[in-house]
Amino acid sequence: MGFPTHGMHIHVMPESFTATINQLDTLTRSMRITQEENIHPVHLTSIRLPRRRGSFYCVPSTIHCVSILPGLRSGLALKNHMNNTNKPARNPIQSFARKTGIMTLTIFSIFLILLLILFGVLEFWSYPGKPAPFVDKSGAPLPNSISEKIFVDINGVKQGMIIRGKDSGNPILLYVHGGMPDTFLNQRYPTGLEEVFTVVWWDQRGAGLSYSPDIPRETLTLQQMTADTLAVTNYLRRRFGRDKIYLMGHSGGTFIAIQAARQAPELYYAYIGMAQMSDQFESEKLAYAYMLQEYQKIGNTRMVRKLQAAPVTADGIPDPYLAVRDAAMHGLGIGTMHEMRSVERDLFLESFRGRDYTLKEKINFWRGKFSSGVSALWKENTSTDLSQSVPELEIPAYFLEGIYDYTCSYTEAKAYFEKLKAPVKGFYTFDKSAHSPLFEEPEKTLQILREDVLKGTNRLAD
Repeated sequence: MGFPTHGMHIHVMPESFTATINQLDTLTRSMRITQEENIHPVHLTSIRLPRRRGSFYCVPSTIHCVSILPGLRSGLALKNHMNNTNKPARNPIQSFARKTGIMTLTIFSIFLILLLILFGVLEFWSYPGKPAPFVDKSGAPLPNSISEKIFVDINGVKQGMIIRGKDSGNPILLYVHGGMPDTFLNQRYPTGLEEVFTVVWWDQRGAGLSYSPDIPRETLTLQQMTADTLAVTNYLRRRFGRDKIYLMGHSGGTFIAIQAARQAPELYYAYIGMAQMSDQFESEKLAYAYMLQEYQKIGNTRMVRKLQAAPVTADGIPDPYLAVRDAAMHGLGIGTMHEMRSVERDLFLESFRGRDYTLKEKINFWRGKFSSGVSALWKENTSTDLSQSVPELEIPAYFLEGIYDYTCSYTEAKAYFEKLKAPVKGFYTFDKSAHSPLFEEPEKTLQILREDVLKGTNRLAD
């Protein structure tokens, strides 16, 4: 049955528009309105159904008129229309700015969370920030063992070192590092040196534990580094009550250590050069030629272009070559280790995993490395032929050389060894190693140290 609307009025009141429209919709549904009915056009700001039986009231409006279409169901459309027309239109620029702001805030929050996680991991890796003690099976410290990180004034500069040995009564071995300290490699590549020696891993001035931005650059000279080596030697002699110690240099450290051995042979039982420098400029030319040839063979055109853009010639070593040198060497297994192919993963990241340094010390470690480049003494390294400047030693000399080493050329080291005069000398080839036989083939290294170096013989030499 239709609902008669003729003569009906709608009373416009400024209240409850939404509720009233819903009431009208419910009412029309219950009345099953099926035919088109017309109501005089009025402006509806709101509608209220008064509780009066049998009649509705209508008040005209002068603002806006609407028609209620069949069955009064269009009241719902009217409700939506009024809601939409009452909303101010959004400025597209404001909308874009709002979305961009939300996105930026989200990205920043994620970045901050990741940064906090990274910091937590790095702090965890840096605990306890000192070398672990040697302990027995029950966890008790080994008697007479030593495991410490100390700082000593060496020629007016605070310099750090890590001293480790299972028996402090063992011979003292001073390790002179190359382009950067490599103590952290012990965690992944244990050397076993502490079984035989009390090992002193000394960080030279301007490097690792001994880094300081206040150290004048002009003091990083061969003369000063040699004087520091002798000063550290005398400190160790006094502390442990020894007349002599053993001296081992690695890579660029051999350039310094062999000078100390030449100047003060009375302080040392023997000199051990691992990846011995000789004529470093010639070594770089050999390395460049080898790398260019090998990358051409394997079709690495990207690396070939980089090398060709910075050739090492008789005129010198260009800086762009030094920028690609480490990555190129490690890519071919002729860098730090034969099996080490990534500087970032195997050196940079690995250095942050070491537990002996605090996080601040690790950051300073790389600050020192970045400020010194390949070596703090690079210009002197590449302008000196050690076969000319140090042709003779008064103590036994041992060269430990990896066959794959092009960082400090194996062939150049052998040529130097043949010229070097010493009371006892031994050259040892490591067939599975590149630049670091101590870390790559530690068992063979320990055998040589025990059976030849400590006994002053060369029975195991090539």
